[in-house]
Amino acid sequence: MPRVARKTRTRSHLGRCFFELDSLPQAEITGQDMLDTIALGVLIFTAISLLFGAIAISRIPYRMARERNHPHQDAIAYGGWFSLFTLHAVWPLLCLWAAAYRQEPQPVFGHISEDTAINDKADLAADDSQVDADITDSVTLLGHRYEVLDDRIERIEKAILAASDAA
Repeated sequence: MPRVARKTRTRSHLGRCFFELDSLPQAEITGQDMLDTIALGVLIFTAISLLFGAIAISRIPYRMARERNHPHQDAIAYGGWFSLFTLHAVWPLLCLWAAAYRQEPQPVFGHISEDTAINDKADLAADDSQVDADITDSVTLLGHRYEVLDDRIERIEKAILAASDAA
């Protein structure tokens, strides 16, 4: 059987193929092709902007709930994502749910009666002498209350000692 010579691909052959790509006929880019490319870019940008806008809108009820310290913040956040996938069908309900709760403001120092607090007029007083007089009155009142409480403590201690001696 006669021996057939095999043609082997060498590196130079592969390299030559890549360099011959420049000699292929190239399509001309026309003005219409450029407009199509720009229109595609604008379409992609618009789609991405609408997606991020829809996500931002779906987060509004959660932000309202977080500002109001709503006890169901997590549920409202999950509802916002659910609303995103249902094209915001439940979004108005989430807004109402988040807006319906308002936490009652808690007093910082608890309830303070008028006779134990510094007079509120001290903030409104124009001259310092009135403020000083109000502070002096409040300190005098607190000193009197301290004496009363100290007397009560002494009486209670005496009653406890008398009860323990009797037992």
